[in-house]
Amino acid sequence: MHERSLAAALAGGVVAANAAFIGLGSVFDYPAVLHRPAGEVLARFAADSTAISGFFLLLALGAGLLIPASVLLGRRLGSAAVTCAGVLAGLVQLLGLLRWPFAVPALADAHPADPRTTETVFTALNDYLGVAVGETLGYLFTAAWTLLVLRALDGAPRWFTGLGAVSAAAVAAGAFGAAQVNFAGYLGWSVWMLALAVLILRDRGPVRIFARNAGTPVAGSSEI
Repeated sequence: MHERSLAAALAGGVVAANAAFIGLGSVFDYPAVLHRPAGEVLARFAADSTAISGFFLLLALGAGLLIPASVLLGRRLGSAAVTCAGVLAGLVQLLGLLRWPFAVPALADAHPADPRTTETVFTALNDYLGVAVGETLGYLFTAAWTLLVLRALDGAPRWFTGLGAVSAAAVAAGAFGAAQVNFAGYLGWSVWMLALAVLILRDRGPVRIFARNAGTPVAGSSEI
């Protein structure tokens, strides 16, 4: 198994996502800006579109790294469910986030000439790709993936299991409108992901999180 590749994907995704989130908060007042009128959001985006688009690409990279990480981890654990849930979590978040660097710039440029149409399209994209797909499905698939990983691991420390379970529940709460709980959940989940990367690299000696499933890769795949 390529432990370093798996750990790098897990940790790299967390670092990229959190760096992007901080950057977007500083240049775009994200995510609070999403609660403002569409015209105001488009105007703020147009004022610094290059930096904002760059940070959203970085955020999408962070979400997207969950896909290869889930494939590697699912094969190592012998769990198709871990692979599927993680890939879906990454994909729906990518769909939601990539509207910002690829669709919103054109809307922001056209907004002064046709505010009604651009605001209508922007709102529709936010409601569908943003809220329904990227957020709601993203939260639920991420929480499910986390719980499936915890179930498949063997010998993980109790604090790690507890942190993962609580974080997963808090992340899932975002699908039901609990924004502050969801935010706290993602902070805890980030710590849990970094801890998972460390445990994978140290999967030797007295702490072996893969002991139960070692040597049982997903059917049809070769062990990595």
